Amino acid sequence: MFYNLKESLEKPALYTKSKEAFWDDEYISKQMLKAHLDPDFSGASRKFSFIEQSVSWIKEKIPAQTYPKLLDIGCGPGIYAEKFALENYQVTGVDFSKRSIDYAKKSAQQHGLANIYYYQDYLAMDLKQSFDLATLIYCDYGALSTKDRQTLLDNIYQHLKPGGKLLLDVFSQKFYQQFQEEQKWENCENGGFWRPDEYIALYGNYKYSNDVTLEQTTIVSDTEITPYYVWNTCFTKDALIKEMQEAGFEFCEIFSDVTGRAYNEENKTMAIIVEKNLGGQVYEKVGYLVNKCRGY
Repeated sequence: MFYNLKESLEKPALYTKSKEAFWDDEYISKQMLKAHLDPDFSGASRKFSFIEQSVSWIKEKIPAQTYPKLLDIGCGPGIYAEKFALENYQVTGVDFSKRSIDYAKKSAQQHGLANIYYYQDYLAMDLKQSFDLATLIYCDYGALSTKDRQTLLDNIYQHLKPGGKLLLDVFSQKFYQQFQEEQKWENCENGGFWRPDEYIALYGNYKYSNDVTLEQTTIVSDTEITPYYVWNTCFTKDALIKEMQEAGFEFCEIFSDVTGRAYNEENKTMAIIVEKNLGGQVYEKVGYLVNKCRGY
């Protein structure tokens, strides 16, 4: 037990994954849903006022008349998805939290919306259909490892129609620069976000040399020592565009956030719109196979 505690206080290897899928934990997912639905809290979803601005901009920039079938990746309880539906998009949502998906389905039914939701890991989603527009909002993309980001982009690409668009946001270099490394702890005598009963939470914020940050929470009680990891890969404008192009997408535009504010390198986030480029993807696949045959 002491060794596990000592180990949990050390800086972990890059992109170490949580052993527990906390977003689908019976108790934690309930707390996350509450956070999602709190209109004034921005720790799980952005504030409702921001979401309203975001949807208003998206419907003008990538209108439902031209891009009717929308795939909302990491849709959570359907907050964005429902607003998209009210703007005449045909919405399909995917999320790996069963509680959130169950809530989204019930809410859509109550509001008379035709939204379709799937409880799936978006790294392995297989929806047997294609879409005109995919959204991945709230900087989820940068929470993945380099390999998982490649997997996700390939998966999204396969689910988009030719000429289909992808909108996502990430944290920028400004976020990385301002991120502060620290370690602290909290005694939760009456339980809290992570557990219903008493526990101690050890928090560790760490920076890595390749523009990656980690927010680590370790739960300590009489019966467990459980670490949870939230990674964030931070991008420059050029690095983000390059990563999209390597996956076969064609760069369209870049912004400071998903409300369409003009790009500013002093902003902590940036949003990008890219388009499915069939020729580019074929080129990448052929190049990969050629290099594999050559032993590279």
